Amino acid sequence: MIEERRERADAARNRRAILRATEDLLARHRPEQISMEQVAAAAGVGKGTVFHRFGSRMGLMVALMQERAYALEEAVASGPPPLGPGAPPEERLMAFLDAIVDVVGRNKGLLAALGHAATAAPRPEWKEHDEHRGEGDHPVYRFWHGHTSALIAARRPDLDGELLAHILLGSLQSEPVLRLLERGEAPRLAASLRVTAAGMLEAPA
Repeated sequence: MIEERRERADAARNRRAILRATEDLLARHRPEQISMEQVAAAAGVGKGTVFHRFGSRMGLMVALMQERAYALEEAVASGPPPLGPGAPPEERLMAFLDAIVDVVGRNKGLLAALGHAATAAPRPEWKEHDEHRGEGDHPVYRFWHGHTSALIAARRPDLDGELLAHILLGSLQSEPVLRLLERGEAPRLAASLRVTAAGMLEAPA
Protein backbone atom coordinates (compact mmCIF):
# COMPACT_ATOMS: atom_id res chain seq x y z
CA MET A 1 0.00 0.00 0.00
CA ILE A 2 2.83 2.39 0.87
CA GLU A 3 4.58 1.45 -2.37
CA GLU A 4 1.36 2.14 -4.31
CA ARG A 5 0.94 5.55 -2.71
CA ARG A 6 4.56 6.40 -3.41
CA GLU A 7 4.14 5.32 -7.03
CA ARG A 8 1.02 7.46 -7.43
CA ALA A 9 2.79 10.43 -5.85
CA ASP A 10 5.78 9.96 -8.18
CA ALA A 11 3.49 9.74 -11.21
CA ALA A 12 1.63 12.92 -10.21
CA ARG A 13 4.93 14.73 -9.60
CA ASN A 14 6.26 13.61 -12.99
CA ARG A 15 3.07 14.75 -14.70
CA ARG A 16 3.31 18.22 -13.14
CA ALA A 17 7.01 18.45 -14.04
CA ILE A 18 6.36 17.42 -17.66
CA LEU A 19 3.49 19.88 -18.12
CA ARG A 20 5.48 22.67 -16.48
CA ALA A 21 8.49 21.94 -18.71
CA THR A 22 6.25 21.90 -21.79
CA GLU A 23 4.75 25.25 -20.88
CA ASP A 24 8.22 26.72 -20.28
CA LEU A 25 9.31 25.52 -23.72
CA LEU A 26 6.13 26.87 -25.31
CA ALA A 27 6.94 30.30 -23.89
CA ARG A 28 9.90 30.36 -26.30
CA HIS A 29 8.93 28.02 -29.16
CA ARG A 30 5.92 26.97 -31.20
CA PRO A 31 4.54 23.46 -30.65
CA GLU A 32 6.02 22.04 -33.85
CA GLN A 33 9.50 23.16 -32.73
CA ILE A 34 9.38 21.15 -29.50
CA SER A 35 10.38 17.48 -29.31
CA MET A 36 9.50 14.91 -26.68
CA GLU A 37 13.23 14.59 -25.99
CA GLN A 38 13.42 18.31 -25.15
CA VAL A 39 10.44 18.02 -22.83
CA ALA A 40 11.89 14.99 -21.05
CA ALA A 41 15.27 16.69 -20.55
CA ALA A 42 13.65 19.88 -19.23
CA ALA A 43 11.39 17.90 -16.88
CA GLY A 44 14.22 15.72 -15.60
CA VAL A 45 12.53 12.46 -16.60
CA GLY A 46 13.19 9.78 -19.20
CA LYS A 47 11.76 10.12 -22.69
CA GLY A 48 9.87 6.86 -22.15
CA THR A 49 8.06 8.42 -19.17
CA VAL A 50 6.76 11.23 -21.36
CA PHE A 51 5.60 8.84 -24.10
CA HIS A 52 4.04 6.45 -21.58
CA ARG A 53 2.13 9.25 -19.90
CA PHE A 54 0.96 11.22 -22.95
CA GLY A 55 1.42 8.95 -25.97
CA SER A 56 2.51 11.60 -28.47
CA ARG A 57 3.48 15.22 -28.75
CA MET A 58 -0.09 16.15 -29.64
CA GLY A 59 -1.35 14.14 -26.67
CA LEU A 60 1.00 16.17 -24.46
CA MET A 61 -0.17 19.45 -25.98
CA VAL A 62 -3.80 18.45 -25.53
CA ALA A 63 -3.22 17.58 -21.86
CA LEU A 64 -1.51 20.90 -21.20
CA MET A 65 -4.16 22.99 -22.86
CA GLN A 66 -6.96 21.04 -21.19
CA GLU A 67 -5.38 21.52 -17.77
CA ARG A 68 -4.99 25.27 -18.29
CA ALA A 69 -8.47 25.52 -19.80
CA TYR A 70 -10.05 23.60 -16.92
CA ALA A 71 -8.38 25.94 -14.43
CA LEU A 72 -9.79 28.92 -16.31
CA GLU A 73 -13.22 27.29 -16.56
CA GLU A 74 -13.20 26.73 -12.80
CA ALA A 75 -12.28 30.37 -12.19
CA VAL A 76 -15.12 31.49 -14.47
CA ALA A 77 -17.65 29.21 -12.75
CA SER A 78 -16.77 29.76 -9.10
CA GLY A 79 -13.85 32.17 -8.77
CA PRO A 80 -14.01 35.76 -7.54
CA PRO A 81 -15.28 38.53 -9.82
CA PRO A 82 -14.69 39.98 -12.31
CA LEU A 83 -13.53 36.70 -13.88
CA GLY A 84 -16.04 34.75 -11.80
CA PRO A 85 -19.74 35.47 -11.20
CA GLY A 86 -20.91 38.72 -9.64
CA ALA A 87 -19.53 41.37 -12.00
CA PRO A 88 -21.31 43.07 -14.92
CA PRO A 89 -20.98 41.24 -18.28
CA GLU A 90 -18.62 43.86 -19.74
CA GLU A 91 -16.20 43.60 -16.80
CA ARG A 92 -16.32 39.82 -16.93
CA LEU A 93 -15.61 39.83 -20.66
CA MET A 94 -12.56 42.07 -20.23
CA ALA A 95 -11.22 39.86 -17.43
CA PHE A 96 -11.86 36.73 -19.49
CA LEU A 97 -10.05 38.10 -22.54
CA ASP A 98 -7.10 39.03 -20.30
CA ALA A 99 -7.04 35.48 -18.92
CA ILE A 100 -7.15 33.95 -22.41
CA VAL A 101 -4.26 36.14 -23.58
CA ASP A 102 -2.29 35.01 -20.53
CA VAL A 103 -2.84 31.34 -21.43
CA VAL A 104 -2.08 31.85 -25.11
CA GLY A 105 0.91 34.06 -24.32
CA ARG A 106 2.45 31.30 -22.21
CA ASN A 107 1.61 28.63 -24.80
CA LYS A 108 2.32 30.26 -28.14
CA GLY A 109 0.51 28.75 -31.09
CA LEU A 110 -0.98 25.96 -28.99
CA LEU A 111 -4.60 26.90 -29.62
CA ALA A 112 -3.94 27.10 -33.36
CA ALA A 113 -2.16 23.73 -33.31
CA LEU A 114 -5.03 22.08 -31.48
CA GLY A 115 -7.55 23.67 -33.80
CA HIS A 116 -5.69 22.23 -36.77
CA ALA A 117 -5.59 18.80 -35.10
CA ALA A 118 -9.33 18.91 -34.46
CA THR A 119 -10.06 19.29 -38.18
CA ALA A 120 -7.98 16.21 -38.99
CA ALA A 121 -8.91 12.60 -38.24
CA PRO A 122 -10.66 12.05 -34.90
CA ARG A 123 -8.26 11.35 -32.04
CA PRO A 124 -8.71 9.43 -28.78
CA GLU A 125 -8.03 12.68 -26.85
CA TRP A 126 -11.23 14.15 -28.28
CA LYS A 127 -13.31 10.96 -28.03
CA GLU A 128 -15.59 12.19 -25.27
CA HIS A 129 -16.38 15.35 -27.25
CA ASP A 130 -16.69 13.91 -30.77
CA GLU A 131 -20.47 13.79 -30.68
CA HIS A 132 -20.62 17.59 -30.69
CA ARG A 133 -17.51 18.33 -32.70
CA GLY A 134 -17.71 20.65 -35.67
CA GLU A 135 -15.07 21.69 -38.13
CA GLY A 136 -12.36 23.75 -36.45
CA ASP A 137 -13.90 23.00 -33.07
CA HIS A 138 -12.39 21.48 -29.94
CA PRO A 139 -13.36 21.54 -26.25
CA VAL A 140 -11.07 24.44 -25.29
CA TYR A 141 -12.23 26.71 -28.07
CA ARG A 142 -15.86 25.65 -27.57
CA PHE A 143 -15.79 26.79 -23.93
CA TRP A 144 -13.96 30.04 -24.70
CA HIS A 145 -16.32 30.85 -27.55
CA GLY A 146 -19.45 29.91 -25.59
CA HIS A 147 -18.54 32.07 -22.60
CA THR A 148 -17.46 35.02 -24.74
CA SER A 149 -20.63 34.94 -26.86
CA ALA A 150 -22.81 34.62 -23.74
CA LEU A 151 -21.22 37.70 -22.15
CA ILE A 152 -21.63 39.71 -25.37
CA ALA A 153 -25.29 38.64 -25.56
CA ALA A 154 -25.88 39.54 -21.90
CA ARG A 155 -24.60 43.08 -22.51
CA ARG A 156 -25.89 43.57 -26.07
CA PRO A 157 -28.63 41.06 -26.97
CA ASP A 158 -29.19 42.97 -30.22
CA LEU A 159 -25.79 41.90 -31.55
CA ASP A 160 -24.65 38.65 -33.19
CA GLY A 161 -22.68 37.50 -30.15
CA GLU A 162 -21.83 34.14 -31.68
CA LEU A 163 -20.08 35.66 -34.70
CA LEU A 164 -18.44 38.48 -32.73
CA ALA A 165 -16.95 35.93 -30.32
CA HIS A 166 -15.44 34.06 -33.28
CA ILE A 167 -13.96 37.34 -34.55
CA LEU A 168 -12.40 38.15 -31.17
CA LEU A 169 -10.97 34.69 -30.58
CA GLY A 170 -9.99 34.04 -34.20
CA SER A 171 -7.40 36.81 -34.01
CA LEU A 172 -5.43 34.72 -31.50
CA GLN A 173 -4.63 32.18 -34.21
CA SER A 174 -3.29 34.65 -36.78
CA GLU A 175 0.38 34.80 -37.79
CA PRO A 176 0.83 38.51 -36.89
CA VAL A 177 -0.52 37.86 -33.40
CA LEU A 178 1.68 34.78 -32.92
CA ARG A 179 4.71 36.83 -33.94
CA LEU A 180 3.67 39.56 -31.51
CA LEU A 181 3.44 37.00 -28.69
CA GLU A 182 6.86 35.65 -29.60
CA ARG A 183 8.23 39.15 -29.00
CA GLY A 184 6.69 39.12 -25.51
CA GLU A 185 3.99 41.64 -26.33
CA ALA A 186 1.03 39.88 -24.69
CA PRO A 187 0.04 43.06 -22.76
CA ARG A 188 -0.25 44.92 -26.06
CA LEU A 189 -2.53 42.17 -27.40
CA ALA A 190 -4.68 42.20 -24.25
CA ALA A 191 -5.08 45.98 -24.44
CA SER A 192 -6.09 45.84 -28.10
CA LEU A 193 -8.61 43.05 -27.49
CA ARG A 194 -10.11 45.15 -24.70
CA VAL A 195 -10.47 48.14 -27.03
CA THR A 196 -12.08 45.94 -29.70
CA ALA A 197 -14.49 44.33 -27.22
CA ALA A 198 -15.40 47.67 -25.66
CA GLY A 199 -16.21 49.02 -29.12
CA MET A 200 -18.45 46.04 -29.81
CA LEU A 201 -20.34 46.50 -26.56
CA GLU A 202 -20.78 50.25 -26.77
CA ALA A 203 -24.45 51.14 -26.96
CA PRO A 204 -25.52 52.91 -30.16
CA ALA A 205 -26.09 56.64 -29.86
